[in-house]
Amino acid sequence: MRPGETPTLRKVPSPLLDVRIVDAELTETPVGVPGECVIRGPSVMSGYLDDPAATAAAFAGGWLHTGDVLVRAEDHTLSFVDRKKYLIKTGGENVYPAEVEQVIATHDAVQEVCVLGVPDDRWGETVRAVVVRRPGATVTAADIVAWCRERLAGYKRPRYVRFVTAEELPRSTTGKLLRHELAKVQVGPDEAV
Repeated sequence: MRPGETPTLRKVPSPLLDVRIVDAELTETPVGVPGECVIRGPSVMSGYLDDPAATAAAFAGGWLHTGDVLVRAEDHTLSFVDRKKYLIKTGGENVYPAEVEQVIATHDAVQEVCVLGVPDDRWGETVRAVVVRRPGATVTAADIVAWCRERLAGYKRPRYVRFVTAEELPRSTTGKLLRHELAKVQVGPDEAV
C-alpha cells in the first residue's frame, strides 16, 4: 500500500453461497467493474414475513439482491464499493459517494464527511458534500473542490459543499450517520461552488 492510500477490505465468498457481481440485467460484470452483489444458497433467507411484494423485489431473477455494490479482483476476492441506493447518477456517469468521501476525508482540515446526490436540472443529479471541519481548522468550499479536482474525475467533484458541526449531523441511537435525514436538507444558495 502506498502512503496516503486507504486500505480496502477484501473478502473471498463463502463456499456455501453462490455469489455473483452483476449489472442491472443480472449479467456478470467483468473483473474490476463494480456491480450489485446477488446471492443464493441454503443459508439465505426465504423472504419477508407477510410481504410477498418485498420478497419478490428482493429475489428478482431468483437471486437475493443485497443492495451492496462490490468489485471482483483477478484473484476472485471481492471489495466493497458502496450501497446501490447511494449511487449518484450525474450526466450518465456513476459516482459512488464512498469514493468521494474517502478523498475528502484525507484533507487535514476535515473531521468527517458525507457525500450525497442532489437533483440537478442539467445533469439529473450532482454531488453534494456535507463536511465537518476539525476543531480549529480552516477550510473553504473552494479548498475542498480543489482537493477533489487533483484526485478525482471532474464529474465526481462536489458542486455543493455545506459545512456543519459534528453535533448537527443526524445520527441513530447507535451513532450511525443518518444519510437519509441529511438528504432531506435543502441545498442553500451559499453552498454552490
